[in-house]
Amino acid sequence: MGLLFEEIDSQPSLLGEITLRRRRIPALGERDIYEVKLGDEFLMSSMFVDAEVALADLGLEMTDGQALKVVVGGLGLGYTAEAALRHDRVEELLVVDALDTVIRWHEQGKVPLGKVLNADDRCRYVHGSFFDLAVSESGFDPEQPGKLFDAILLDIDHSPRALLHDSNASFYTEDSLGKMAVHLRPGGVFAMWSNDPPDEEFMATLRTLFTDVDARVVSFFNPFQNRESTNTVFLARKLVS
Repeated sequence: MGLLFEEIDSQPSLLGEITLRRRRIPALGERDIYEVKLGDEFLMSSMFVDAEVALADLGLEMTDGQALKVVVGGLGLGYTAEAALRHDRVEELLVVDALDTVIRWHEQGKVPLGKVLNADDRCRYVHGSFFDLAVSESGFDPEQPGKLFDAILLDIDHSPRALLHDSNASFYTEDSLGKMAVHLRPGGVFAMWSNDPPDEEFMATLRTLFTDVDARVVSFFNPFQNRESTNTVFLARKLVS
């Protein structure tokens, strides 16, 4: 495809071969589209980022206070992290990703938002499994074990049922979500992206641990299907004891 397609990098990972690609679709103009594939599966595309941005905006709009300490689970192409940093109340942002290749893409500026994240001294990358750190006693910050956060924004699996790896299923239980909630301050917010419609069973699990549980449907135009598509952002607030 010549200049219309470029494979920027491809590396092995614990989950399989992960590939960063850039392409242009003439019908959509001169816009560069960045895509990440895991094996044969598309993980993410810069074509559709509305809900990733909404994850940060909705989660932080729900979060009270100033000088917010925030965790983003899943770096991806950086859209949730970049949207979070646009909120002036954010004082510190930890971006947790299990794939060091994805972190390096950003550190090396191979994806457009890498330069933005690297230039903001509020942002720090943490190489590790979000799911393991979420249920650990030490929590998300290796430099300050036990630190409490004001918001945790998660975008890793496609949904609580469509998982990148079967082992992730244990996170979406009352036990694991409860362990994660330990790392939120009282009144802190947990928000999560999903590719699927609102999941009442998952929301019922959230209600056993959180208050103000909601599911916001985010609509956006899909030019490939020539129709509106939707994602979901789940929202929940830690109980104040």
